Amino acid sequence: MVKRIVVGAHYGLRDWLVQRITAVVMAAFALLMLFIVLFHRPEHYGAWKALMSQQWMRLASLLFLLALFWHAWIGVRDVFMDYIKPAGLRLLLLVGVVLLLVAYALWSVQILWSLY
Repeated sequence: MVKRIVVGAHYGLRDWLVQRITAVVMAAFALLMLFIVLFHRPEHYGAWKALMSQQWMRLASLLFLLALFWHAWIGVRDVFMDYIKPAGLRLLLLVGVVLLLVAYALWSVQILWSLY
């Protein structure tokens, strides 16, 4: 019998599925932006500002950024769990990453909703 020692990592399908779903969300946003650039062609600051001031675009951008941060969290956490063995150092680094990702998410909201 194999005895598995759980050390705080999230084993299983959930994290694998979240990584795939967030990747699909990011790919869909990239395709949306490609479509906009190819067919709408915002050529100056005013056109980009008008595009980004639309509520649907702000929400799509926020969804992309939240998917990016969640995707990054799972990836960084897994790398730290695999390669950083001292538990104290790993915890310190994980807390630092969480704080940075939360700060980036809040900053993203501020940026997206500060456009006039």
